[in-house]
Amino acid sequence: MSPGLFCLLGLPFLFCQTTGSLWTSSPTSSSFSDSVFSSSSSSHPGPGSVSQSLSNFTGFEDDHGTCQCSIVLPDTTFPVQRVERLELTAHVLSQKFEKELSKVREYVQLISVYEKKLSNLTIRIEIMEKDTISYTELDFELIKMEVKEMEKLIVQLKGSFVGSTVIVDQLEVEIRNMTLLVEKLETLDKNNVLAIRREILALKTRLKECEASKGDNGPVSPPPPAPGSCGHGGIMNVSKPAVVQLNWRGFAYKYGAWGRDYSPQNPEGGLYWVAPLNTDGRILEYYRLHKTLDDLLLYINAQDYRITYGQGGGTVVYNNYMYVNWYNTGNIAKINLNNNRAEVTQTLPNAAYNNRFSYANVGWQDIDLAVDEQGLWVIYSTEASTGNMVISKLNDTTLVVLNTWYTRQYKPSASNAFMICGVLYATRTLNTKAEEIFYYYDTNTGREGRLAITMQKMQERVQSINYHPIEQKLFVYNDGYLLNYDLIFNQKPK
Repeated sequence: MSPGLFCLLGLPFLFCQTTGSLWTSSPTSSSFSDSVFSSSSSSHPGPGSVSQSLSNFTGFEDDHGTCQCSIVLPDTTFPVQRVERLELTAHVLSQKFEKELSKVREYVQLISVYEKKLSNLTIRIEIMEKDTISYTELDFELIKMEVKEMEKLIVQLKGSFVGSTVIVDQLEVEIRNMTLLVEKLETLDKNNVLAIRREILALKTRLKECEASKGDNGPVSPPPPAPGSCGHGGIMNVSKPAVVQLNWRGFAYKYGAWGRDYSPQNPEGGLYWVAPLNTDGRILEYYRLHKTLDDLLLYINAQDYRITYGQGGGTVVYNNYMYVNWYNTGNIAKINLNNNRAEVTQTLPNAAYNNRFSYANVGWQDIDLAVDEQGLWVIYSTEASTGNMVISKLNDTTLVVLNTWYTRQYKPSASNAFMICGVLYATRTLNTKAEEIFYYYDTNTGREGRLAITMQKMQERVQSINYHPIEQKLFVYNDGYLLNYDLIFNQKPK
């Protein structure tokens, strides 16, 4: 622009001015052009001219001496609607913020409460750990049930006993004292459950002796066969379940097995073992050993071991060796309990595995190992048997199959099975409170048939059943609980 020419923005008019000449434009114009006169006047504006530096326009003089100016004008209309929307949005955001802030305050209070609860719980657990014993409310309820059963038996005895009832009256007084003692223990929470169990066992023994002395006034149960003997005619009945305890890993570990080692060389000895599966119901990773039942009840003096290849709840212990199904195969592994090493592995010929023919309601137990008076057995199915149960006698040293028997019982329709004196017994579910021993196969004679022996249970599903020849008991793993059943045998052999 020549020294005598300048552009001026002023509201409401736009000025494009040279010395001695003035041009105006409406503020709505964004660009304009006009002719101006050339002048050689001074480079500074004359009197009365206005100069202002603005950033929203540009101006220049072209080759023809024309002043060219461009301007960007603001929106002169006030945005009322936008402001209203902004205020509304700000109000909504403020409400949301207050709501979230109140939640945060509530959470802070809850966290404080939970911190106190956790602190108290930690103290209680530390006390329980120092006492080396932990029993739940269920233990006291079970003891109460046992005491009530004895009370009922006392009433029956008083009604049928001939002669003096002094002994019966004495037992009744002792049972009443036992009830009061249980209630006191439950109130004081002293956890002396083991001592109470021993007293209950002693009372049960005396009740049985008293019942046996009734003479001709009632039926007398057949005497049990000698421990480890097969001089009987098979199972006649099963006692009510005795709950030993919950498995050591807790409520979540519903699948697994437990029992007592049986050794023909040391029939009265034998450690107790508990092998809960992981929560997936398939992998056997940890197991625990106890030298005595008292140690098991008190959760003390335990030996914990870990393996990486166990599968299913068909585990058994025989002669200080644990036998398991090797993970993801049809093999059997023999584990030395002294060093936790798998000393022998052997393929079970033609055995189906990995849930092909497992028990009803129980997965990963296609290969179920068992022990009885005659040694080590395995219960399984093959494709050739179309899912029916197959029984094989094993060499417990080499795991080689010695003999095999084929049944007509479909394995997936049974809930579990066990062996006694070479006889297979299979169970099935009647309802959530009862199982039934409904089938047997005698490998000694090749005969098979139907039974109807009811087994009560504490929980809905039975995961495994193991038999101990000396104790003549069934060791049942029932949805995480360890149960015992006494067996009553037929007096005359079949």
